Amino acid sequence: MTRNSPELSARAREIALELTSWPSVTGTPEEAAFAQRLQDYLGRKGFDEGLLFSVDAGPNPRGNLAVLKRGRSSQTIVLTGHFDTVPYDDYGTLAGMALNPETLTKSIIDRLGQSGESTLALQDFESGDFLAGRGLLDMKAGLAAGLAAMEAYAGEASILFLAVCDEEETSAGARAAAPALKNLEKQFGLEIKLVINLDAISDQGDGSSGRVVTFGSIGKLLLTAFVHGKQTHAGYPQDGVNAAYVAAELLTEFELSPLLSERTGEELAAPPTALHAKDSKSGYNVTTPQQAWLYWNTLQHKRTAGEVFKIAMDHARRAVGRAKARTQQDIDVISFAELRGKHAYSLPKQDASLNFPEQSRLATRAIIESLGISKPTVVMGFGSIPYAAVSLRDESLRAAISKAVQSFGLGPVSYFAGISDMSFFGEASGDFSAVAANTPIWGASFTLGEPAGYPCINIGPWGRDYHHWLERLHAPYAFETLPRVLLSVIDAVVKSG
Repeated sequence: MTRNSPELSARAREIALELTSWPSVTGTPEEAAFAQRLQDYLGRKGFDEGLLFSVDAGPNPRGNLAVLKRGRSSQTIVLTGHFDTVPYDDYGTLAGMALNPETLTKSIIDRLGQSGESTLALQDFESGDFLAGRGLLDMKAGLAAGLAAMEAYAGEASILFLAVCDEEETSAGARAAAPALKNLEKQFGLEIKLVINLDAISDQGDGSSGRVVTFGSIGKLLLTAFVHGKQTHAGYPQDGVNAAYVAAELLTEFELSPLLSERTGEELAAPPTALHAKDSKSGYNVTTPQQAWLYWNTLQHKRTAGEVFKIAMDHARRAVGRAKARTQQDIDVISFAELRGKHAYSLPKQDASLNFPEQSRLATRAIIESLGISKPTVVMGFGSIPYAAVSLRDESLRAAISKAVQSFGLGPVSYFAGISDMSFFGEASGDFSAVAANTPIWGASFTLGEPAGYPCINIGPWGRDYHHWLERLHAPYAFETLPRVLLSVIDAVVKSG
């Protein structure tokens, strides 16, 4: 099988349909079994090394799979992606075919023809260029293109294929894989020159925005605010500080704040929006809420976590300044690091069934209660795993890759628009020290090292509506073009030295 033979496209399609047929919903026994199943499937291909390594324990211990095709050179290209998927109950009566792309596509055409609910999706499917299937777009077709390219490659370099679990929830697979890559590099005597993430791109247009190479990935932080107010009877509101009101001022200050947005050329890291805002009351009475909990997503291109947190603290002080003026009450604004520094405190064991933001809320509340704080206070912090903003720094390498993909019709993009596993493999802006200091559950519910620091890009399939029952892959690009693009990039990286 050569890079220009029809067999390459056929092989990419074959692998994609095979992997899609294997259920791997995040957190299920099938996800836990996937890495071993993939190793067995690839074992017949005669690759030089295959290594399963554990990611986590528990009832369904999951793992990642690394497979090496050793070349004559130690120069190594890593092809990586995740194999977990979101659930497929959203397919309703079609759920039984969600993992059978060809059968599902025919059934969706029939359904759309009767319901008329999505003209674009029906046109796509009837064109014959698009295939449906849970996880086919996001992102088993990307894995398949990488494997097909790896099988076809006959050059000097070594190719390391890395399949990881749990991208859809907490990125446990990539978090474990980043330090493991360093160990594999030493163990096998490799020199990793580039990591290519194979994740999917969404494009609702003609595909030009999906046929891209992205030279970085946005960062994501989960900013939090714990509002500790002063309860009072609703008939005497001036005697207290209503936590819900203070929360409202914070919501107003942070929502779509341009100061917490970044632009690189024409690419925008979206401004923050509130993902959660709730006071502590569980039912009706005439007592004002004592506490409230809020959090926001913030997206970054180049800003460090420390820079983001400084801006956030300024926002919080402005919001609280308005609340102080209206209530005529004194209200403190402090960071979680300052709160924790007030008292030697051992964080109690967290309930692992709760999400990270909820664990952070409970941890903050526990410290406030242990300190006996009565003064109205807003505690700013972070509430979940940070995703570093990463970007390829080597301009000559960037130019070589851009030239290699140009003939295939791919354009350059600075940042992958959604969070991705690139954040754990790439070259990051800043470090996580500010996040570690201000995340209540850091070191207790999760740990995180710094990103691996490799040159890292994303080249993957494109399609529409992933995480939706109309999820669909543009098959000609994924099967015919993408494997050849990957081989062209590998050649360019090796040639650049």
